Amino acid sequence: MPETIPEIRLSFKEMCARFDVTPRTLRYYEYIELLFPEKEGRARFYGPREIARMTLILRGRKYGFSLEEIRQWLLIYDHQGTEVQMRTFLDMADRRLGEMAEEKRQIEANMDELRQLREETAQSLLV
Repeated sequence: MPETIPEIRLSFKEMCARFDVTPRTLRYYEYIELLFPEKEGRARFYGPREIARMTLILRGRKYGFSLEEIRQWLLIYDHQGTEVQMRTFLDMADRRLGEMAEEKRQIEANMDELRQLREETAQSLLV
């Protein structure tokens, strides 16, 4: 008889530690319906689905997606499946890459301006 592998279940505290988030953050993600832990009395447990969703949530935040964008993207998987979700991700990623390129351009322009101002200030001290 094959041995069954126990399903991973993390407690609330273990979930916070694994993903390095505060309890407040984890509760908020539940409140806005990004995560749906199993509840046993007052205890919450997170299975493989919630662990995968948390990984995607944090990855999305890392790349600057809003929580609402992430929530909508996760809903697509629930209602329309993987292929539609992946196509939507491509559109989201293209848009975000464009936004990041513009942010980079603005940062580089600000850095150039600050370097120039710094140089002018340094030169005025030598006079």
